Amino acid sequence: MAVETSEPGFPRIEIRKELVDLLDSDRVLHTPEELLVYECDGLTLHSRMPDFVVFPSSTHEVLEIVRLARRHGIPFLARGAGTSLSGGTIAAEGGIVLELSRMNEILQIDLENRLAQVQPGVVNQHVTRAVEADEFYYAPDPSSQVASTIGGNVAENAGGPHTLKYGVTTNHVLALEVVLPDGEVYRLGTAAGDPVGFDLVGTFVGSEGTLGIATEATVRLLHAAPAVKTLLAVYDSVSEATQTVSGIIARGIVPAALEMIDRNTIQAIEAGVYASGIPQDAAAVLLIEVDGLEAGIDQQLEEILEVIRSRQVREVRVAASADERKKLWAARKNAFGAYGRISPNYYTMDGVIPRSKLPEVLGRIESLGREYGLRMANVFHAGDGNLHPIILYDIAREDAREKVMALAGAILRCCIDVGGTLSGEHGIGLEKREFMRLFFSEADLQVMERLKQVFNPDNLANPQKIFPMRRGCGEMSSLSEDSRDRLSRFEEDPEFVRF
Repeated sequence: MAVETSEPGFPRIEIRKELVDLLDSDRVLHTPEELLVYECDGLTLHSRMPDFVVFPSSTHEVLEIVRLARRHGIPFLARGAGTSLSGGTIAAEGGIVLELSRMNEILQIDLENRLAQVQPGVVNQHVTRAVEADEFYYAPDPSSQVASTIGGNVAENAGGPHTLKYGVTTNHVLALEVVLPDGEVYRLGTAAGDPVGFDLVGTFVGSEGTLGIATEATVRLLHAAPAVKTLLAVYDSVSEATQTVSGIIARGIVPAALEMIDRNTIQAIEAGVYASGIPQDAAAVLLIEVDGLEAGIDQQLEEILEVIRSRQVREVRVAASADERKKLWAARKNAFGAYGRISPNYYTMDGVIPRSKLPEVLGRIESLGREYGLRMANVFHAGDGNLHPIILYDIAREDAREKVMALAGAILRCCIDVGGTLSGEHGIGLEKREFMRLFFSEADLQVMERLKQVFNPDNLANPQKIFPMRRGCGEMSSLSEDSRDRLSRFEEDPEFVRF
């Protein structure tokens, strides 16, 4: 049995009793064995066990837990499926994790006004399933949509393959009910979707849990396009594939999706259950989808095919049925899970670059992988330049973590150097907070931190996320000696990014 101890300023036993009184013992986890599964998220190179994991089932219970945390000065954060890829749901300072999986009801569907009101634990894909019989759908479609929840999508401003045409989560959230760190419930935005005054919904979406917890979301529903065409183009050259991407956009065509998959990813996919018959020796493939009215879609497809044929393409396949289209998308959507077939471990990155820089940056990433002695793979949203370089590694190697983080830093610097940014959809979290100084000025960061303090003055809501650590602040005490040394070196020399 685990032995409980009380820490100075942290009455653990008292807090546990209050949580049990509020919820019941079955909905309060506190032993190391119970908490172990919550020590990390999809980003496996960072971990920290929380002190408690609780399972509220209503906004009222979330509110009471936040008030309890505020009384005791204990950190708290919300968690859904734990699919975050930036360390967003890791309890960096311990504290209380509010696991919102039991708040999973679709509260209202209003097809006349094209909206749905949902709780944060509703799985992304389940929103579309609830309305697809009426030919509606929810547009944001991260690759994790079969598991990731709306609350997490709101926190990270999740995207997906169809971001190119339809935008990310913030473009589809009309209103929110939120519990803020002051222990009150607020409603932000309106179902009408047109913000009056400050756009507080836009401020909250993508704030990574540092401003509070969303307990309801009113989201926009779209009517399914009457016609959809999906095609796959196979290339023997990454350069030819990337130049095709630029050529399509230069024509003024905006596909619903324009994805690229490289050779290592193809081999991983074809070794798994979602094999699509893609040639394993291909250098890259493009997965392209267009949608719209029946009257114009064939012309749009023909223009894309003209661009493809103007490059050195090996093969082009146009899905002839809904089943063929589904099979092509299954390969893309399950790419991340397939990497386990070609590598013991992998690290997923997220950066954005101008489309015109794709050939240069992909070549640089490949060179960096060789420099650090690590294999690379790529599967990404080519249409909007949102890269997802995959670092393949073996954690059993003594120097694996250091090499992976060093390579990740070099790749992020490369993205920034060509005019890109740090994240397209995964957020900053723990993973990239120290790199914020490479992109934002000190004045920029101070403005953002002052905004956070308006909502979260005591820094109890998901601390240590997004913003770089600062010398002398209370958060420094929770860093390891090695982390403090790296931070000191970074502050003395911003060029030092080998984390």
